[in-house]
Amino acid sequence: MMADLRKMAGVGAKALMFTILTVSRTGETLGAKPEEFDLENKVWTIPAERMKAARDHRVPLTDEAIAIVKSLIQPGETYVFHNEFGRPLSNATMMKALRTVRDDNPTVHGFRSSFRDWAAEQTDSPREVVEACLAHAVGDAAELAYKRSDFLEKRRAVMNRWSSFAGLGRN
Repeated sequence: MMADLRKMAGVGAKALMFTILTVSRTGETLGAKPEEFDLENKVWTIPAERMKAARDHRVPLTDEAIAIVKSLIQPGETYVFHNEFGRPLSNATMMKALRTVRDDNPTVHGFRSSFRDWAAEQTDSPREVVEACLAHAVGDAAELAYKRSDFLEKRRAVMNRWSSFAGLGRN
């Protein structure tokens, strides 16, 4: 499936690949703006107002995710994943790309679940790190009050492995 997706030329396919690589939510990808990306440090910072949990979320970027962003960022455009009118792509655009390569009624959000299962079964990454990849808060109020790390470098290692597993890595 990923090989077929990689062959597709449209922005929808690139948005889908980026979403899979970053295990982000559809809306987070579609609303991505160029200024959110620090490509030198390989980090995408999604502002709190665009996050379900209403807090900034740093996403470690793989080389493949960076290549997708670099191929799409255009001077003067507000969104990375935009249509011909400069507006963000619609959810339907990514779904169309997915259904072009899969005909079993898949969902884009299902890749987040696939990532979670893969990480639990195929890695020894701590639960907190895996959940942080998904931008989930883990623990009770007291635990969350003391947690200061977002495990960025540990998440980077997990995301690089995910990229290779998902067939979107270059390894």
